[in-house]
Amino acid sequence: MAKTVRQFVCNQCGSASPKWAGKCSDCGEWNSLEEVVSTNDPHRQNASAMDGLGGAMPGALPMSRLAESDTDSPFKRIPTGIGELDRVLGLSNGDSPGGGEASGGDSGGVSGGTSGGAGLVPGSAVLLGGDPGIGKSTLMLQAASRLAGAKETVLYVTSEESVQQLRLRANRLGVDVDSADDLWVLADTNLLRITEQIRKIKPVLVVIDSVQMVYKPDLAATPGSVSQLRACCLELVYLAKSQGCCVLLVGHVTKEGRLAGPRLLEHMVDTVLYFEGDRYHSHRIIRGIKNRFGTTLEVGLFEMTEQGLMEVTNGSGLLAAEYKPRSGSVVCPVLQGSRCLMVEIQALTATGFLGSAKRKSSGLDASRLAMLIAVLEKRGEVRLADQDIFTSVVGGLKVAEPAADLAIVLAIAGAHLNRQLSVGEGGSVCVVGEVGLGGEIRHVQQTPQRLHEAAKLGFSYVIGPKIQRKFNGKCKYIPVERIEEALELLQ
Repeated sequence: MAKTVRQFVCNQCGSASPKWAGKCSDCGEWNSLEEVVSTNDPHRQNASAMDGLGGAMPGALPMSRLAESDTDSPFKRIPTGIGELDRVLGLSNGDSPGGGEASGGDSGGVSGGTSGGAGLVPGSAVLLGGDPGIGKSTLMLQAASRLAGAKETVLYVTSEESVQQLRLRANRLGVDVDSADDLWVLADTNLLRITEQIRKIKPVLVVIDSVQMVYKPDLAATPGSVSQLRACCLELVYLAKSQGCCVLLVGHVTKEGRLAGPRLLEHMVDTVLYFEGDRYHSHRIIRGIKNRFGTTLEVGLFEMTEQGLMEVTNGSGLLAAEYKPRSGSVVCPVLQGSRCLMVEIQALTATGFLGSAKRKSSGLDASRLAMLIAVLEKRGEVRLADQDIFTSVVGGLKVAEPAADLAIVLAIAGAHLNRQLSVGEGGSVCVVGEVGLGGEIRHVQQTPQRLHEAAKLGFSYVIGPKIQRKFNGKCKYIPVERIEEALELLQ
């Protein structure tokens, strides 16, 4: 007889406790423990059962040496037909899908763990998260229809819509459903019926939209609870490995910006993608948080239109397309994986109260911003103790690399002094460089690629640290050694 086990699981870190407590002892979150009722798994055999079979479990796969594995027929990735999505899922060495720019050097991460194109790896599980209304279902429907148009069998499981509602959305997006004969749709939330259909038609890709609504009938828990999410995701991952199909799980994001409920799911799946952007603006960004088969440095750029999500294959100047020279606004070439994006960084200062001045940022690291403000006050002799400082990255992109330090400093100083960058006979200027605590401007990686991108987009001058070799390009390079020299360029 199966024994019932009751325990309390934290929905933030996944730790288990035998009794309820107001605060999780591992991660420190309050009111995060949820009751989970489980029984002994009948599919697992104990040690005594295996001893009765001579120490072997029936159906066990034989072991093999890694050196003896077959390398003549490596995994071939399955392209989704959307180049920007394939870029984030993973690239083979030397590939650059969607017309994007390939890197001129080291991209800072290992690009692709398998060979054979770009896209999904057979037998993998991918979790896609994002705010409500950001376009997750739209992206999944477009990817499923394009893959089905390539004569691949795709199963789209919709747990929140009916088949008729999904057909209306497909018509609105201009999806040619008549030519996608291999696109199957299932409107169900029962995991047993879903897995039965997967084994029946053997699809290449399975889309679960969304995983919060799927449930196992043998578990006495509501859909979306920790126990249901963990059990359903675990069975879908096992099914993906055994069937060799790709499983795409769509999840929601809470108001804190985390995947709803299942912090556990991030450890179970192979890839975790976040779909970011403001629902009131057209641009969307998809980035990888975890990827066992590729780099997490790549980002995919999209634009939401009446016909759905359109790829932005050349987004180098997209985020600085409306840039005009003014005080408090500086453009910086930022690396995102294998591409270089020209990002506009804006700053605003306002009179505050000494001792309680505000420091707000959007798209920048708050700790690094505080450090740069301290360097600007100490080394640049700019008094900011009684100033409220607000900084933002235009376009919703998150910038974390130190190469944007000098641009942030000049934007804050320019906003406070009401001055703008002015070099030579005029022309657009961009800035790149890392700022040290001593006020020195340090070298950044892949400087030639940044300069080449700035020249391609029509920038006349680039301000940055001293480089070893001379740059021969259309734009003029202005080296600075310290922050004081850079502040003198504000006029």
